[in-house]
Amino acid sequence: VQLQASGGGLVQAGGSLRLSCAASGRTFSRYDMGWFRQAPGKEREFVAAIRWSGGSTFYSNSVKGRFTISRDNAKNTVYLQMNSLKPEDTAIYYCAAERVSGTYYYDQPDRYDYWGQGTQVTVSS
Repeated sequence: VQLQASGGGLVQAGGSLRLSCAASGRTFSRYDMGWFRQAPGKEREFVAAIRWSGGSTFYSNSVKGRFTISRDNAKNTVYLQMNSLKPEDTAIYYCAAERVSGTYYYDQPDRYDYWGQGTQVTVSS
């Protein structure tokens, strides 16, 4: 599976962006999907995740209520709608795919099998 993230950019605080992550291949629905981010000098952190069916979603406390993850299995794409953006949301955002198998450790980056190249999100104050 190859992942291509897009949609990043520069936005003022309080603004919105929608990230997309397009996956290659015909088995997209066999993967749980996650979004992570990494700011300069910081470790990669979990942002949001969604089960293969779209039936369950998970969020970090820092984005809960502001970000929404969704997926369209017919289009092999997962989205991250980001509203009420804050300067502390500035980071490179990565999408990742984990094969569906048993327990989904959605917030652990080393459990994911494939990663996209990242897209920069910059929020100005």
